[in-house]
Amino acid sequence: MASGNGTRSSAAADPGGTAAAVDLYWLPLGAGGHLVRLNGRVFEAAAARAARRPACDLYHSALEVCVAPARFVIEQAPVRDARGEQRGVVAEGPVATRWAARFRIFRYEIRRWRDGEIPDIDEAVDSPRRLTDQRACAQRVLDLVPHVPTPVWGRDELETGDMWNSNSVTAWLIARSGIDTDSIQPPTAGRAPGWQAGLAVARREEAQMPPPHLMLR
Repeated sequence: MASGNGTRSSAAADPGGTAAAVDLYWLPLGAGGHLVRLNGRVFEAAAARAARRPACDLYHSALEVCVAPARFVIEQAPVRDARGEQRGVVAEGPVATRWAARFRIFRYEIRRWRDGEIPDIDEAVDSPRRLTDQRACAQRVLDLVPHVPTPVWGRDELETGDMWNSNSVTAWLIARSGIDTDSIQPPTAGRAPGWQAGLAVARREEAQMPPPHLMLR
């Protein structure tokens, strides 16, 4: 999950607007939050040692979706306060354990935030990456956000072999919307834990049913 102060994302600076676009942002894990960054480094050092590989930089992902004249930020992040409607929150889920989810600090939120901000976007690496400029596909991403699975953050509750986190949300949305995911990789020498969990769940669901075709009001 991301933390820190936000700045207006790049598409908002375009006075002419963008007809349609889905842009992916890679943000260093813990950007703007030293404790999260330190915990991430400890986690990656242990994971690298167990896998007998070099340690990598860890990344958190977010999406910016434009369907003119509107622009939305889509992201999983900690629950900031009780005013989630102001951030376009469409769902919440537990962090680490379900029994503690009654406390705000142990919940995450999924945002579809119109004219929103991506925290610490100035620290994004190799970003933004344009995934598509097809209006129907961009609209499909927006329609799917309320349907994102909300298992326990940081655990493999859905039995994919990978933890569920913000990267899982991004990967699930991209895959379920029909955008090709094969060429999407984190920045050089980087790793995006949770990405494969999102793809695995998307493939599993796609085999059972097509994505819902809901129009965003």
